[in-house]
Amino acid sequence: MNKGELVDRMAKAAGISKTAADKAVTEFTSAVTETLKSGEKVTLIGFGTFLVSERKARTGRNPRTGAALKIPAKKMVRFKPGTKLSESV
Repeated sequence: MNKGELVDRMAKAAGISKTAADKAVTEFTSAVTETLKSGEKVTLIGFGTFLVSERKARTGRNPRTGAALKIPAKKMVRFKPGTKLSESV
C-alpha cells in the first residue's frame, strides 16, 4: 500500500474528502518525524512504537576487494510492533 492508497482508504472509512485525509496523513508523518528528531519516542497503544536507536561505529569489509572499511556511527529509526498488531499478522 502506498500513500495514495492509504489516503483513499482513510477517506472512505472516515467519510471525509481525500484532501482532508491527505492532510491528516501528512501531518501524522510530520509529527512523528519531529518527535523522533527531538529524541522522544512515539507510542500508539496496540499498534506499536517508533523510536530512535544509535548504531555504534564499526569496521566492515568491502565484499569485492576484502578491504576494511570504517562504518560511522548513526541514528536509526526503529519500529517495535504492539501486541494487537503482532497478533493480527
